[in-house]
Amino acid sequence: MVDLIEDPHGAARAAADAVRRRLGVDAADLAFVLGSGWSAGSDAIGETVAEVPLADLPGFSTPVVAGHGGVLRLVTTAGGKRALVFTGRTHFYEGRGVEAVVHGVRTAAALGAAVLVLTNGCGGLHPELPPGTLTLIRDHINLTGQSPLRGATFVDLTDAYSRQLRDLARSVAPELSEGVYVQFRGPQYETPAEVGMAARLGGDLVGMSTGLETIAAREAGMEVLGISLITNLAAGISAKPLSHAEVVQAGLDAAPRLRGLLAELAKVL
Repeated sequence: MVDLIEDPHGAARAAADAVRRRLGVDAADLAFVLGSGWSAGSDAIGETVAEVPLADLPGFSTPVVAGHGGVLRLVTTAGGKRALVFTGRTHFYEGRGVEAVVHGVRTAAALGAAVLVLTNGCGGLHPELPPGTLTLIRDHINLTGQSPLRGATFVDLTDAYSRQLRDLARSVAPELSEGVYVQFRGPQYETPAEVGMAARLGGDLVGMSTGLETIAAREAGMEVLGISLITNLAAGISAKPLSHAEVVQAGLDAAPRLRGLLAELAKVL
């Protein structure tokens, strides 16, 4: 087996070969990564052709976060595309290294996926955008202190989140707002002071995923569409204590809207 840390791109190719054997597909057109609360909408993307537990594939493990699934599905969308649907992800705070965090993205790229849809549940920095709001990611600020890139690998992130894909998303859901996502390491929630810092830096959303995956996707030449479900107002914005139960509940409450958006996106991507 190819070592994920020593040769992350080789490990992704090995995982892609395993996907081909297990799912009976030569290549994929696009990929979805469904974050907290989003997995319940996976069947809205299209007709499931085959699936495999993520833990059965080289380099992957079962997601550890409540509200995430643990399956990779091959789906045929209403638009006739072959989509890989990851119902869950590895987070940087799990301690498996940045290579594990972006392994799914690189595996999808090794299977030929040209478009990547990254979803997450996040904290909101604006009271006028309450829990349950769906927001497109316009840009991100990476505060993890890490990168999936090695050596002199210079990747342009000027348009990290495709303007064309954001416009396409608004063509099916005109109400979608846009914001800057700030990725913290976690797993602790941000302090009110850290939330204030994120706002002063230009952030609108705070979370613990997505940014590192986007960097890897852009290295691979994939177009990225990022969508956040605001599950709670961030610390200091809301007087309520933060809890993961609130995040899970917000996902459950928003399930019909998540399903509807995923279904519409799958028709046009």
